[in-house]
Amino acid sequence: MIAKQFLITGIIMAVIAMGLSILFRLQLAWPDKSFPLLESFLGKWAEGGRIKPDFYLALVTIHGTIMVFFVLTAGLSGTFSNLLIPLQVGARDMASPFLNMLSYWFFFSACVIMMGSFFIQTGPASAGWTIYPPLSAIPKAIDGSAMGMTMWLISMVLFVASSLMGGINYVTTVLNMRTKGMDLWKMPLTIWAFFLTAILGILSFPVLVAGVVLLIFDRSFGTSFYLSDIVMGTQVLPNEGGSPILWQHLFWFLGHPEVYIVIMPALGISSEIISVNSRKPIFGYHAMIYSLIGITTLSFIVWGHHMFVTGMNPLLGGVFMITTLIIAVPSAVKTFNYLATLWRGNIRFTPAMLFAIGLVSFFISGGLTGIFLGNAALDINLHDTYFVVAHFHLVMGSAAIFGMLAGVYHWFPKMFGRMMNAKLGYLHFWLTFICAYLVFFPLHFLGLDGVPRRYYAFTEFEFMNKWLTVNVFVTWAAIIAALAQVAFLFNFFYSIFRGKKAPQNPWEANTLEWTTPVEHLHGNWPGEIPTVYRWPYDYSKPGAEEDFIPQTVPFSQTMSSNLPHDFEGNTEAEEIQKDWDAKNKPATEEAE
Repeated sequence: MIAKQFLITGIIMAVIAMGLSILFRLQLAWPDKSFPLLESFLGKWAEGGRIKPDFYLALVTIHGTIMVFFVLTAGLSGTFSNLLIPLQVGARDMASPFLNMLSYWFFFSACVIMMGSFFIQTGPASAGWTIYPPLSAIPKAIDGSAMGMTMWLISMVLFVASSLMGGINYVTTVLNMRTKGMDLWKMPLTIWAFFLTAILGILSFPVLVAGVVLLIFDRSFGTSFYLSDIVMGTQVLPNEGGSPILWQHLFWFLGHPEVYIVIMPALGISSEIISVNSRKPIFGYHAMIYSLIGITTLSFIVWGHHMFVTGMNPLLGGVFMITTLIIAVPSAVKTFNYLATLWRGNIRFTPAMLFAIGLVSFFISGGLTGIFLGNAALDINLHDTYFVVAHFHLVMGSAAIFGMLAGVYHWFPKMFGRMMNAKLGYLHFWLTFICAYLVFFPLHFLGLDGVPRRYYAFTEFEFMNKWLTVNVFVTWAAIIAALAQVAFLFNFFYSIFRGKKAPQNPWEANTLEWTTPVEHLHGNWPGEIPTVYRWPYDYSKPGAEEDFIPQTVPFSQTMSSNLPHDFEGNTEAEEIQKDWDAKNKPATEEAE
């Protein structure tokens, strides 16, 4: 139930964020055109049918905040950690169900407060989603620095509280509540991803709260943590000794692990879906886990690459550059292992599988541009341009959204007991996949030409005018992508009530959640919780009767397909297998 609450709230917030992005894309594509409809919807923020420059910045700010925190963090981790951790490790419930419920309501409150800022006199926060001082630290700086900024800060503190409650719960459940036989090396990669993501959140989110508290002190109590030597109009402010770069350090110390908090659950989901639908064991199971651990560790020592343009000491810049380029290694390991799993697999192209493969595509194409931006000398030229927008929208935004959609299509039968319509799923995938590339790929070229991001109009400088036609093209692609989501929304909500009834194990998967009954019951399993005997990826095993062997099937029932490494050093089991092989293998070979 809590997973469904996170999912549906996340979907609603995603629709709002997508609507905001269409509004500012209209402004970028047709900066001199008037849209009377906008005035009807937005009132004083769009007088004469044109969005005001300060409201444009507010749209960008809230769009980024909703997508990064409310959709890709809470919507993705909150949904699938709650759904899959108890079911895949074999637990009756989460370690603390009450804390779990509380984590959802804190998240919901954060969403309501963030959206409430659209209905106040001065409007929502507008300092970019990174909320850099001094715009965020001086309430009188612009309209978007006033009450809307305070609401943004309160909303984020509630959101962090929600994430911490969820994260502590996920870690405790994975460590303490696994069923008999489920050791760490028998856990699905989804659980490894959620577990490590929760650890990342627990260690990095409190730093943002510390930064926010100092920001509230600067805003309300006259302190100078982030402010120094500032002139507003003709007035010299009394603040001395602070540094806005301190905020950047605190923000990005969360902000870079946050990127992996967003992408790691999506990678875990894709690992499961790609293996199930390739009908093959995941390639390099241990390497996949070590790469997730590597990403988790390294993500804490790369935050400075967001700050190459702050006048950082070149030696320190070099250190951050090296760690940034090293983190590409575990990411590449995951990519190669996905491709090796797909290679010569007996692939079933379900909608979930298509979205998982789409994630791999975005992860490669977006990840390659990260190598450009991780290099300090190049980043100084590209940092404040559309190249950065293109990079993170592909590698983080699109890839994580595709991972989330893959998970929805794959585990919808588990959540709602019904199947989604596959044809609508294919339509949704192809339109979204093509339009995502059409929107974000051209932006790389704008960035290479030096077009700055966050500008209100492409008519500010002469050299930007030639990109106006490209912006019109990108905006049309974004509108089509937004319309494609209608197919998903209809499919999702219609299938909840009218979809075809789901069988117990529609994808013929091995993991524990498909051993529970279709009808939900308290405690997940009637009677005893099943015991686990094997890892979750025994697909297409030579000698087996079927192309999948669930984790709950003992090795004594699959003597014809057992392999020496299956027994993990259990000498007694190995001896029994050797005796069976000696008696049965010659007869089998003669028959062949």
